[in-house]
Amino acid sequence: MTKTVQQSYVYGPTSTPLLGETIGQNLHRTVTTYPTQEALVAPTQHVRLTYQQLWEQTTIVARALLAKGIRRGDRVGLWAPNRYEWVLVQYAAALIGVIIVSLNPALQFTELLFAINQSEIKTIFSVVKYRENDHCKIIDKIRSKAPSLTDVLYFAHPTWENFLQLAALKEDTVLHHAMRSVQFDDVLCIQYTSGATGEPKGVTLSHHGTLNNAYFTTGRLQYTPVDRVCLPIPLFHTFSMVLGSLGTMTRGATLVLPGEQFQAETVLQTIEAERCTSLLAVPTMYRSLLTRLKVSPHKVSTLRTGIMGGAVCSSAIVKDTIEKLHLKELTICYGMTETSPTATQTVIGTPVEKLCTTVGTVHDHVELKIVDLTTGNIVPRGQEGEICTRGYSVMLKYWDSPEATNAVIDAARWMHTGDKGSMDEEGYLTVTGRIKDIIIRGGENISPMEIEDCINWNDAVAEVHVVGVPDETYGEEVMAWVKLVDGCTVTVEELRTLCKNHIAPYKVPRYWKFVTDEFPAETASAACKAALKELVATKERLSDPSIIDSRKEGTASGKRPREA
Repeated sequence: MTKTVQQSYVYGPTSTPLLGETIGQNLHRTVTTYPTQEALVAPTQHVRLTYQQLWEQTTIVARALLAKGIRRGDRVGLWAPNRYEWVLVQYAAALIGVIIVSLNPALQFTELLFAINQSEIKTIFSVVKYRENDHCKIIDKIRSKAPSLTDVLYFAHPTWENFLQLAALKEDTVLHHAMRSVQFDDVLCIQYTSGATGEPKGVTLSHHGTLNNAYFTTGRLQYTPVDRVCLPIPLFHTFSMVLGSLGTMTRGATLVLPGEQFQAETVLQTIEAERCTSLLAVPTMYRSLLTRLKVSPHKVSTLRTGIMGGAVCSSAIVKDTIEKLHLKELTICYGMTETSPTATQTVIGTPVEKLCTTVGTVHDHVELKIVDLTTGNIVPRGQEGEICTRGYSVMLKYWDSPEATNAVIDAARWMHTGDKGSMDEEGYLTVTGRIKDIIIRGGENISPMEIEDCINWNDAVAEVHVVGVPDETYGEEVMAWVKLVDGCTVTVEELRTLCKNHIAPYKVPRYWKFVTDEFPAETASAACKAALKELVATKERLSDPSIIDSRKEGTASGKRPREA
């Protein structure tokens, strides 16, 4: 008898039903059940809120939004780092059906203006300054070019305090009426993500998708109200906003924000002082924490579980995290913003070898398949193909971009991830590569085309290709290969300044190489980039003296012009 070939298709069966609630309804249920339980802690801001206090402050923000004339379906931007006010606005907007547009606080003028105009943001919540990014100056430049933007409010600033006072203008009955109008299929948030096409796309997620993804992901972590979750990942990511903030809330646990930006020492101090039991981070952060722990010992034995995801996880980092950070019940997640974000996850008790080589099994209520890149047919187990997923967690759409939406979600509602992978006999997924032209640096998706478009603004540039190259710290770094117009010269510093003025700092290429001959002869851009990546596929090859590392002294000064 011929043996039946097992296909690369799985469905996440479960006896636990999906939550049929809005985020506001779920939060209210948690508040009612655990009113005195600590909900939100921000040590650097000296903030500690119980669930009852979180509810009271959230409803003040919600009433203030209503007093400003912001209603269900309107968009508000959150352009700020990890602060407790971010969480208040997150839940207040959800209570009344206002759509959150979460924005990286490192965004520059061009990137921010695109997001504001594309989603027609009415009000932005921000901070006066983030690192070297002067938000006030950027906003001043944007106001005349963003017709939808009516107001900008800054945390820890009189504009925020004045905003909160508006809450007195709206009775609780008005708030309750607004809350009753919200449906769980309503849009919760828009998250802009870099794609292979260059122009950012607004991933549009629902209350239903994010709430359930948070609930089932933290279910695999076995959270209870005694858990205290340390969250150093930026809240503008779905990893943080959904799995961290929402996930903690669905279980009545405590969310701990160690600071506005990631600093290994601060995170370790917070874990020790707050006796955190869970940690959510990307591999780059875990690597930094392990390095810091060697020179600055801290008691982190209260840690039990957590998530490592957002980028490729090396076996060494996984094993050291389990042993030295005491995360004996660590889980590995795979997904993307478009899947709310988790599609697969390991469970507590998964063998270490599986943690090091796979990204777990399909989530509850979700379907997963691997399809042939040419035919689109499901492939046998063990064979590589494109990873596709379907279920409640798939995004609603790309905001106001039907063509882009149809390019990734087919007629049967399968989300084509653009990632390559294979499925073993037990249903474990291994991610083997990317079909899409994307660089993942420290968990941040970067579009090479966006950087290429920026560099091409310099008239001396004839052709440019941007690729990802290996990096021990971030997984990948950005490298630009530049060919100049005959007779023209330009410095690295000039090109870096051009980039810094238009794109976020983490997107600015670290490595630069000026090409005097022709680029590889491959006719397709993807093939050309593959050839370029192969030329610098190892760390040793990046030490080639013709490659300029802008972080090394003397190379970022722009004193090394290259002629075509």
